[in-house]
Amino acid sequence: MYRPLFDQLNWGRFVRVMQTFAGPEFRGVLIALFGLLLVFLLLINGLNVVNSYVGRDFMTAIEHRSMSEFIHHALIYIGVLGATTVIAVLYRYTEERLGLMWREQLTRRLVAEYINDRTYYSLKVNGDIKNPDERIADDVRSFTVTTLSFALMTLNGLLTVAAFSGVMWSISPLLFMVAVVYAAGGTYMAVFLGRPLVGLNSAQLDKEANFRSDLIYVRENAEPVALSRREGRLRRRLSRGIDEWAENLQKIIRVNRNLGFFSTGYNYLALLLPALVVAPLFINGQAEFGIITQSSMAFAQLVGAFSLIVTQFQSIASFAAVVSRLDVLAEAIELTHAADVPTIEVVEDHGRIAFERVTLISPEDGRPLLKELTVSVPRGTRLLILGPNKAAKAALFRATAGIWDTGSGKIIRPGFDHIRFLPERPYLYPGTLRELLVRSGDEHDIPDERILGVLEALHLEGVLQRAGGLDTEQDWARILSLDEEQLLAFTRLVLAEPQFAFLDRVCTALSAEQIQRIQKMLSDHSITYVAIGDPNDLLEHYDAVLEISVDGGWHWRWLEGEQPGPDPELSGGATSLA
Repeated sequence: MYRPLFDQLNWGRFVRVMQTFAGPEFRGVLIALFGLLLVFLLLINGLNVVNSYVGRDFMTAIEHRSMSEFIHHALIYIGVLGATTVIAVLYRYTEERLGLMWREQLTRRLVAEYINDRTYYSLKVNGDIKNPDERIADDVRSFTVTTLSFALMTLNGLLTVAAFSGVMWSISPLLFMVAVVYAAGGTYMAVFLGRPLVGLNSAQLDKEANFRSDLIYVRENAEPVALSRREGRLRRRLSRGIDEWAENLQKIIRVNRNLGFFSTGYNYLALLLPALVVAPLFINGQAEFGIITQSSMAFAQLVGAFSLIVTQFQSIASFAAVVSRLDVLAEAIELTHAADVPTIEVVEDHGRIAFERVTLISPEDGRPLLKELTVSVPRGTRLLILGPNKAAKAALFRATAGIWDTGSGKIIRPGFDHIRFLPERPYLYPGTLRELLVRSGDEHDIPDERILGVLEALHLEGVLQRAGGLDTEQDWARILSLDEEQLLAFTRLVLAEPQFAFLDRVCTALSAEQIQRIQKMLSDHSITYVAIGDPNDLLEHYDAVLEISVDGGWHWRWLEGEQPGPDPELSGGATSLA
């Protein structure tokens, strides 16, 4: 069952979205432009009233067959229409300019909230919000443009009622009452017939966004899809997406059909009603012929002002869906920012990585992945993490990076300026090779010679050549192999020179020779690395091994060389080494 269009829920959502997104960043400019729009509206309505009287006199001059009066009123008519045209164009330009400024400001604000504190990651992990990208890009545009448009139409309607009520009453009090009753009845019928559009439009936005998401998936994974020969399954998924949005759109079309029968007849009848009421006055000699023209114009203006919901119902229904989606997004962002302090405490401290009674819990079933991990990794200690518990190793990697929040204990590590996290599949953001390898803001602090030297040391001269140099934008997923992606990630790591690097199976596509070369480079640059690996990894470039068992237990052992702690081996429940 669909809710009424103007229920408390929708109004509450609109108020919340306005409070969330109507920021003070450009309040002065907004007030100035809105004030200018108000002046334009007053001028337009004043000119429309003048136009109704000029048009009446113009038609009366035709009725009297007076050429001099005809020419005189025609010139006045043309002048009034010209002035109205200029004001209307300036009004439309100012409205669009204000809408653009508002949309730009709100989009920047929402993008900042989406990116800050890794909100994008929390929304994706929780899965509460579908297609946040579409809500930020498309729904913000619809919200700003439509809110401004409806606000101005409502204000214009009020001014029109104020301006033409007197004109209508002076022509015929009966015609004025007919206009009010006609508009009220039309509004009720439009809401009754069209209220299902709110829910249907909201569903349509989601279904079409899901369909576009599937198409984007095919584009971004074209090569693995082609190699796996799974086009049939993808075709069925896309076909199912088409069925869903087409079926929902069919329902929208049926509602629009019923609403169209009413609204079209409503608009046609509005052309005839003033003549039905006023024509007898002219026939009986109680009014001039121009009164009929004036009454038609005044009736159209007044009914149009009273019938805003009838004439704009489809837009209002779509707008209600947009408001609902933005309200859900704003609420999800607010809940993410206002979330309780994570149960896993992350403390920044230079010089070491340490875990104090760290227990990691699976968010799906609540089982412990890692139990009471208590170890310390001083700077210079190269640690290899092994074991069959892949979920625990992945959780430890994410928890150390601060993006895993189910569990307990304390993690001590350097700040993000002094530690880097490299996932198995490197993140290669779009841009130039220089932007890919050097952190934002440091592009001019690291000389080309140093960048080229690291690329050469890792035998990446071919990548530099294919990239067209350091300052040419490229589609990296298209021109790089997986091993080159991993080598570029290490290039970026070496150039950053952090104290620590936490590596999650980042050498899966590299040869043993390449791995040894990278490990030597990291040691030469005093970068202490903690690596998640597998039993086939060579141990000669590590100082210690942390093994995590399937049940979440753990075992620490030192390899050859001096051990910084009193105990040569530790296991689950032991005390910290430092």
